[in-house]
Amino acid sequence: MGVKKYKADFVGRQLSVELGRLGGQANGVCVVQYGETTVMVNATMSPNAKSVDYMPLQVEYEEKYYAAGKIKGSRWIKRETRPSEEAVLAGRLIDRAIRPRFDNHIRNEIQVVATVLSFDGENDPDIPALFGASLALMISDIPWDGPIAGVRVGRIGGKLAFNPTYKERMESDFDIVVAGTANKINMIEAGAKIIPEKDIADALAAGFEEYKTLIDFQKKIADEVGKKKKELTTVAHDESLIVIVKRFSEKKLEEVLYMPNKTKTEFYEGLGQAKEELMIHLKEQFADHPKLGDKLNEASLIFEEEIDRIVHRNILESEKRPDGRKLDQIRPLSAEVAVLPHTHGSGLFNRGTTQALSILTLASPGMAQWLETMEIDLIKKRFMHHYAFPPYSTGEVKRVGFLGRREIGHGYLAERSLEPVIPNKDEFPYTIRVVSEILSSNGSSSMASVCGSSLALMDGGVPIKSPAAGIAMGLMLAPQASQTDADGTQKNTEKIPRESASSPRGSALSRYKILTDIQGPEDHHGDMDLKVAGTKDGITGMQMDVKVEGVTPKIVEETLLQAKKARLEILEVMSKTINASRPELSRYAPRIQTIKIDPKKIGALIGPGGKMINEIIEKTGAEIDIDDDGSVFITSTTTEGMDKAIELIRQVTYEPNVGDEFDGTVVAIKDFGAFVEIIPGKDGMVHISEMSPERVNRVTDILKMGQKVHVWVKSVDEMTGKISLTMKPRR
Repeated sequence: MGVKKYKADFVGRQLSVELGRLGGQANGVCVVQYGETTVMVNATMSPNAKSVDYMPLQVEYEEKYYAAGKIKGSRWIKRETRPSEEAVLAGRLIDRAIRPRFDNHIRNEIQVVATVLSFDGENDPDIPALFGASLALMISDIPWDGPIAGVRVGRIGGKLAFNPTYKERMESDFDIVVAGTANKINMIEAGAKIIPEKDIADALAAGFEEYKTLIDFQKKIADEVGKKKKELTTVAHDESLIVIVKRFSEKKLEEVLYMPNKTKTEFYEGLGQAKEELMIHLKEQFADHPKLGDKLNEASLIFEEEIDRIVHRNILESEKRPDGRKLDQIRPLSAEVAVLPHTHGSGLFNRGTTQALSILTLASPGMAQWLETMEIDLIKKRFMHHYAFPPYSTGEVKRVGFLGRREIGHGYLAERSLEPVIPNKDEFPYTIRVVSEILSSNGSSSMASVCGSSLALMDGGVPIKSPAAGIAMGLMLAPQASQTDADGTQKNTEKIPRESASSPRGSALSRYKILTDIQGPEDHHGDMDLKVAGTKDGITGMQMDVKVEGVTPKIVEETLLQAKKARLEILEVMSKTINASRPELSRYAPRIQTIKIDPKKIGALIGPGGKMINEIIEKTGAEIDIDDDGSVFITSTTTEGMDKAIELIRQVTYEPNVGDEFDGTVVAIKDFGAFVEIIPGKDGMVHISEMSPERVNRVTDILKMGQKVHVWVKSVDEMTGKISLTMKPRR
């Protein structure tokens, strides 16, 4: 194939595709340009299947500093090393959109790599990378049921903006990325400035319509140059084995899944025992089978699918949840503050057996995190939320200390959901860090982190705008709902069954059911995971993934409204523990005072090579941070250190005014007068004629070195800043 180029208008800007010039060894490769932002995407599949029980998909998003014309790194290492958090999040965004369109029975390794080649500073590479991932798979021979596409939606001045620039996003009420197929939404990532549910739902629906342009565009390209899809060996289940597993396990699974008052441990122990009994039964029945191991592996998959079928059927037909709750019922809630004795603030939040302990730390503005990536020029980040998910939180033994993509993604979602309630720097100049330790996990620990963090912030006296909380929503979808839109319009049928090689799950009695506060089997076997966070007045953050083709805008809107009801219930429980930020900071937190100086005096305060400011820090023990506008932030853990630092700063940056009086020290004597130091480092001259109302013949007749004298400012030279002093009494 020679070089081929395609162009399409996408929300007012040209999106270009080039094929056949770059790459060529991958199964599918394309270069996508949007504005001057350019991304190359390669999709590759291994020739042979792996012996695993999952679909091995890997998505990588590579930022290259050359794309933005930057050289970054330490003094010794200049090449790109580990991906930034922004790159990890972009990779997750692409993964979550393309993964549902793969057949889960594929066992060949598949890797999609998006490499940013050029970055224009205006157009975020994640949207063209998402498009490129879909197109690379579409034109490849990798079996994949695309295409999908996505768009970023903002709102500026009351008007929706699609794929806004970075500058426009700073002014936007929300930042939403919505992706999916021509018929359904399958991925959402959003942050919002406390926006009502209806406004978010309308923006999602508008974005859903906008990205469809790229669906047709990809189909056109794939029809022209797409390769024939490979026919992978995916063996269908043995129908007789399905019958055996179902007959032997159905009653046992019903008992385990719906055992009243069971703990998470008891639940999984019960499933394990049911599976073990099934394996023993099959080993006896197929004792002479030449491929007993393969039979057992196949039975294990059928066992999981049977759980899936039972969970779906009972919720869809009779609204029966594994733990007996109603569809919109939240698990038991509790909230505590001041849990730890020597921190700046702490909050403990429990929802069922999910438990998050959030701890607040306050520090000086100088402790803000510096950020610089391919996309981001050097900036300071003053609010941080870090999410810790130790293995004991799920009762497992794993490696400790490794920060995985999941932890980065969950921490970012919680941080993004809290940012809109954090006070601005002028109101509260502290650097703020909250760490959420997940002590026990059984569903939506990221949303528990939002709740725990709100408690910790209020406990620590941070004047947040309003408490925030979050909830995870789920969905059970009947097969018929994949064929018909929520308004009854006939749509394309679902082509990829999710872990379903036996009988269809559910029935036609109910097409879908929305679940509040999913956990355990509902999370694992459900069709959607929609996390929504916000205050009583609106949404601040949300994230959605699916395991089916997707959901309609109508289902999303219904889910947001049901989530609001749950969020208000959670906020009510939290308010009974603490309903507003404490009026004072913790006695263990540092204090910050802000003073303003003339920006021209910043150099004097810093001194040559930082000499002056370092002397003040050494004398007082305070931390001093200076902004370009002349704002000086003094942070100290003691009142004495704070007062002394402020005094020294005011002395160094003092602007003399006519009439100001001082008790100064004579530091130099000349024939024409004497120099008197009025404050440390600043002196003025007393002319011989200004030393007394009477005539003075010689300066030394009345002054000597080191003598203390009372003086006042007579004048200040506007050009040179030189100070003229007088010792004469005021008239």
